[in-house]
Amino acid sequence: MSMRLPFMKNKQKEEPEQLPPENVPAHVAIIMDGNGRWAKKRGLPRVAGHREGVTVVKEVVRAASKMNVQILTLYTFSTENWKRPKSEIDFIMKLPKEFLHVYLPELMENNVKLETIGDIDALPEHTKEVILYAKDKTKNNNGLILNFALNYGSRYEIMQAVRQMMTDVDSAKLSIEKLDEHTFSSYLYTKGLTDPDLLIRTSGEQRISNFLLWQLAYTEFWFTDVLWPDFNKDILRQAIEDYQQRKRRYGGI
Repeated sequence: MSMRLPFMKNKQKEEPEQLPPENVPAHVAIIMDGNGRWAKKRGLPRVAGHREGVTVVKEVVRAASKMNVQILTLYTFSTENWKRPKSEIDFIMKLPKEFLHVYLPELMENNVKLETIGDIDALPEHTKEVILYAKDKTKNNNGLILNFALNYGSRYEIMQAVRQMMTDVDSAKLSIEKLDEHTFSSYLYTKGLTDPDLLIRTSGEQRISNFLLWQLAYTEFWFTDVLWPDFNKDILRQAIEDYQQRKRRYGGI
């Protein structure tokens, strides 16, 4: 099921962020799309949209934590994004340092744990270094898990899992007879995390773009025309309130 909803401009800004505790999605994943189009509409360079998008990340993390979301996975940089102009990639790779330099103390104060999925070893050293530092600093936090998908591609993830399983079978570490969905999931980047309950995609696109293909099998989808730099806590609340009205049957009645 999917739903496309615009931002409701008459939403009251002073509305409390707490939601009814029933049926709050434990794991929310977001495809943060539309930074470039947001900038183009304003006659700005694409990188201006990426910088504005970082500000939105801060607001959404705060709101998700207050709404009792347990895991927030943000599609930050895909394996396909390397096809973009080098100048844009170089700018994006500087954003984690800018973000964490300012925001890491708040992550610590709010008990947020930073995690990543994807091949971060292929990132520039300065980007990888700050991410590993932040992950280490927050590793003992037990509040919201802020999970950045960085240099992430789901097909690559699945192929790597298959290769590792084949290696483990050859070395007798894994028996074919014991291979099931749970075992396969343990070879993915998301090992130890629950599958997303709700996927949000901004900017009007209605596709999942090689994101969490295995993990989204029974996830509820929610689409909005709002570009990511215009996304905010009120729209997040709309998505979660809509999710709370849905009945997840997992193939049953």
